[in-house]
Amino acid sequence: MLSLLYQEGPSTEGIFRRSGSAKTCKELKEKLDSGAEVDLACESIFVTASLFKDFLRNIPGSILSSQLCDKWVSVMDLGNNEEKIKSIQRLIEQLPRANVVLLRYIFGVLHSIEMRSEENHMNAFNLAICIAPSLLWPPVASTPDIESEFTKKISSLVQFLTENCCRIFGEEISSLFGEI
Repeated sequence: MLSLLYQEGPSTEGIFRRSGSAKTCKELKEKLDSGAEVDLACESIFVTASLFKDFLRNIPGSILSSQLCDKWVSVMDLGNNEEKIKSIQRLIEQLPRANVVLLRYIFGVLHSIEMRSEENHMNAFNLAICIAPSLLWPPVASTPDIESEFTKKISSLVQFLTENCCRIFGEEISSLFGEI
């Protein structure tokens, strides 16, 4: 999925914003969940993006760990970018290794899409609005007002992560997928 998003996402207007066919997504998710072979290259990239966001939303406790939720939210209240980056790197060190590897690839994809935002209209802000709710959610349900404020803070964090991913994850993030 990530490889396809890396290949096609940068040239796709509204990637992650537009949804794939709900029926197709449901059918493919059932096939994937049953272990059947699925050729996503034959599907719309919007279906792949929708399936990927669904996959992220189904990671128990979220990829960024709901247990660290308050710490993630408070990062954006720190003074300067250096403090934010160092705090983010400390939080990343607390995540399971599999989460860190997946995050690097996710932000490699988001970075490649952002680099061509004039073509696809998906800058870091737009990407964050679309993908942030799939990366972190609070450990307990709350009121709609609190959830709205939370979503804004997490979107701001994801925007910062996207804009600074090379400094946070290392310069090699832009070449994780090699020459596809």
